[in-house]
Amino acid sequence: MRPEPTSPIRPSRLRRFLRWTLVLLLALGILGAIAAGILYTAVASKLPDVEALRDIEMQEPLYVYAQDGRLIALFGETRRYPVQIEDVPERLKQAFLATEDARFYEHSGIDYRGVARALWLLTTTSDRRVPGGSTITQQVARQFFLSSEYSFTRKFAEMLLARKMERNLSKDEIFELYLNKSFFGNRAYGVAAAAEFYYGKSLDALDLDEMASLAAIPKFPSSGNPLSNPERAKERRDVYVLARMQELGFISAQEAAAARAVEMHATPHERPIEVYAPYVAEMVRLEMVARYGGDVLTRGYHVTTTIDPTMQAAAELAVRNGLSTYDRRHGWVKPAETYELAADEDAPTVARRLRGVAPQGGMLPAIVVRSGDGTADVVLADASTITLDAASSRWTGRTPAALLTRGDLTRVRRIETPTRGNANADATETPPTVTWQLDQLPRAQATLVSMEPGDGAVRALIGGFSFAGSNFNRATQSRRQPGSSFKPFVFAAAFEKGFNPASIVLDAPVLFRMRHGQDWRPQNSDGRFLGPMRLREALVQSRNLVAVRLLDAIGVDYARRYISHFGFEESQLPPNLSIALGTPSLSPLDVTRGYAVFSNGGFRVTPWFIDEVRDREGTVIFKENAPRACRGCGSDGTPGQATTPSHVVDGFNFGPAAAERTVTAAPEAPVEPPAPREDGAAPVMAPRAIDERVAYQMISMMRDVVRRGTGTAARVLERDDVGGKTGSTNEHRDAWFSGFGGNLVTSVWVGRDDNRSLGFREYGGRAALPIWIDFMRVALDGVPEVSNEPPEGMVRVAVSAGGRLLPTTAESGGITEYVKAEDLERMESEIDLRIDDVPAEEAFDIF
Repeated sequence: MRPEPTSPIRPSRLRRFLRWTLVLLLALGILGAIAAGILYTAVASKLPDVEALRDIEMQEPLYVYAQDGRLIALFGETRRYPVQIEDVPERLKQAFLATEDARFYEHSGIDYRGVARALWLLTTTSDRRVPGGSTITQQVARQFFLSSEYSFTRKFAEMLLARKMERNLSKDEIFELYLNKSFFGNRAYGVAAAAEFYYGKSLDALDLDEMASLAAIPKFPSSGNPLSNPERAKERRDVYVLARMQELGFISAQEAAAARAVEMHATPHERPIEVYAPYVAEMVRLEMVARYGGDVLTRGYHVTTTIDPTMQAAAELAVRNGLSTYDRRHGWVKPAETYELAADEDAPTVARRLRGVAPQGGMLPAIVVRSGDGTADVVLADASTITLDAASSRWTGRTPAALLTRGDLTRVRRIETPTRGNANADATETPPTVTWQLDQLPRAQATLVSMEPGDGAVRALIGGFSFAGSNFNRATQSRRQPGSSFKPFVFAAAFEKGFNPASIVLDAPVLFRMRHGQDWRPQNSDGRFLGPMRLREALVQSRNLVAVRLLDAIGVDYARRYISHFGFEESQLPPNLSIALGTPSLSPLDVTRGYAVFSNGGFRVTPWFIDEVRDREGTVIFKENAPRACRGCGSDGTPGQATTPSHVVDGFNFGPAAAERTVTAAPEAPVEPPAPREDGAAPVMAPRAIDERVAYQMISMMRDVVRRGTGTAARVLERDDVGGKTGSTNEHRDAWFSGFGGNLVTSVWVGRDDNRSLGFREYGGRAALPIWIDFMRVALDGVPEVSNEPPEGMVRVAVSAGGRLLPTTAESGGITEYVKAEDLERMESEIDLRIDDVPAEEAFDIF
């Protein structure tokens, strides 16, 4: 039999199947290509320009420095100190390469095996987050340009960006961006900030175990850093980072074993503040925001201030000690806050109650846990317990047990006393003796402002007892009445009007009838009246009635306009005779500025505290060129022209008008103008505020205030160039001392924020002057004394104790004064004032 023929259908069906399969695959391929093209076009068109990474500005904090470069403050939420790749140790780079991307210097930006693994896991598992095999380049792309969303689109964009970055940037540039951008937990961004925060070291000082620990952080910066989870951090350091470094040949087995043997030892290291000036730091922050916008805390500005570290420290100590001394004069105050403590509450539990209660002025918060038998046990914020004995509260006159009860929130101060040991022994072998003192926050506040009168540079500023307790800057933001410390401005206005230190004014009762039928009877602080007085003596003894009569004689409107030239706003000066008693509301900074006019020879300077601003690259973008006083210069700032033509501003004559007068004082040598600055900028002359001769007279009189008046306590400084004026207000609400010495003018204010009285007899000489003295003792150490020579255009005269002009002969005796040449004629023509009967009270109508 013939075999049956094979059916031709099967081969035909197979071929058709293969043909359709091929067509389908081709179609799918075309569709896939089209889809990929569309996706690429859609994603690629939105990719940023990676060239911008060359000029990227990392967020850096705002740095504030003292005059000598020591750190005052760091502002900013992020800790970041960008470094150049060449400054990163090779071993540290290897640690990150081993951990994140061993083939970084070999691939073109994408690890395709890792990407395939990630795509497979996303497709086949329900996990939303899977290991993605991202290279360092991809991580940089994500950190700078993309979100942390897990999706195919974001991953595709990341890959495209990585390829684009590899074409435009070098490997080192990409690696540098990664090391500076990565987050390491605890607000530390960048490896340099992480090294400083966790280990207090620079990069070149890190040990191998520390490098490996840092390299392990970026994967789990919050939950796996050495502080939040040291066990997990050690496991990643030992099992992963060091093992990978050894596997890749970066380190030997012995080095890996030695590093693993080191215990985890990371601790928080805040960048140390070297100069404590928190009020100044906040002033800088506000000023920088005003100048450069709200992002100044992230742009890495470096601001150098005018603050002198030694003076600032002296000011801080003087204010703390002065307020403590004042407060102790007024006795112990029962603690205002008491906690209900459980009977079995242990020290750590008690200590947790102190979270958020900040130390202030060197005083640590503490909670009383036992009181009895003359002593008390208190717990500090670190959970340590100390016992306060009778010596700790000796200043109160009572024992701690009599002052404290269980649960009281109180304050203690740690006192370290150097131990006197063997003279030949190493000082480190004899630690200081530590004792504890019971203390309390003072009820009063104080400010201190010190500046150079020549240009207004602020050298020290204290805005209150403790910035932690209150960030309200009383030196610049508060407005308080200066009291009698305002009298020099009134006297200066009178001297411009023709009065002089020898002029006679009555210290006698006076009644002023006001518009609404009210009567005003100003009083002297001692309630006494001394009759006719020379103005010099009136200022030395701070006689209120003389100041009021003097202001009445020259006119309130005139005085307000004149005094405004010291830098005060005329609107700040009440339009009535009360300004003679210091009723204007002024800030301590304003008062200090006013006194600078006296000290610098009559020029109005503007206080300033920012000397220089540099950007993150170190380029100077601002350098202060403050207007400066030029003692001996004419009204136009020209040296040697002090006595040529008169200079009239606003109706006030600021220069001598009688050059033909014979001047007994020898003329000064020609004055050289200030030299140009280092950067070549020409010096700027400050505007003249008052006649230099008036400034001389006021300096002379305020030196007498210290020699024999209300400021005699300052004689302890043993300097002839120290002068100033005390100030007190009604009911002792404010106490002041403003004065000068050497190259400084300084004001101290003491008062209470609630405007209550400081207490009986808390005058400026008692509450404020001791702070001023303690500060100036340090600030003027080694500073030469400044002379006060009468300028040209003044005449030396002799007067009697009653102010009568005496013949200027060697035999005439009398009291020596220097008066303006044009005022001498007035003195010669004055009728002798023989006031035998001082009226009991004179009455004047005022409006």
